[in-house]
Amino acid sequence: MGKSSPHSPVLLILAAFSRHDRALDWTRETAERSWGPVALESERFVFDQTDYYQGEMGEGLRKTFLAFEQLIDPSSLVAIKHQTNQWEAEFAQAAPFAESRPLNLDPGYITSAKFVLASTKDHCHRIYLSDGIYAEMTLYYQRGQWCHRDWTYPDYRTPEYQEFFMRCREYLRERLTQPH
Repeated sequence: MGKSSPHSPVLLILAAFSRHDRALDWTRETAERSWGPVALESERFVFDQTDYYQGEMGEGLRKTFLAFEQLIDPSSLVAIKHQTNQWEAEFAQAAPFAESRPLNLDPGYITSAKFVLASTKDHCHRIYLSDGIYAEMTLYYQRGQWCHRDWTYPDYRTPEYQEFFMRCREYLRERLTQPH
């Protein structure tokens, strides 16, 4: 019989995309109030690998990633996804934008072996966690690089994203070796 043990802490990542800088700035401020300081922030990448979101979010989307200093228990991903869904709704109600969804937030986490995203949508490659939230292993780390799966979104396959995730992985590994 195997013996269970707690998972080591993971690095919380928040992907935020919008066509409005104000929305991305608001995301960082709101997330830092709840989760503490940002340790790493990506540039604001052009998000044009799909037109899936144009109807509800408009054109000219940009995506940024935030990685937080405070490491988390991976089991908290469900609560975090519910929280980011609430933030999306709050921002949409408070901001006078023409789009029905001016901001999209996707939380996830990085371990030394994988990058996991939370989703509210079921699919054959997603694992149900609880309370309507699923987990997807979007990338895995092997032989010194991030690798994708058939289902990995096209933007997550880009060298620019993966370079940022490499920095995140290195940051996490450094944090895990520091004395508590």
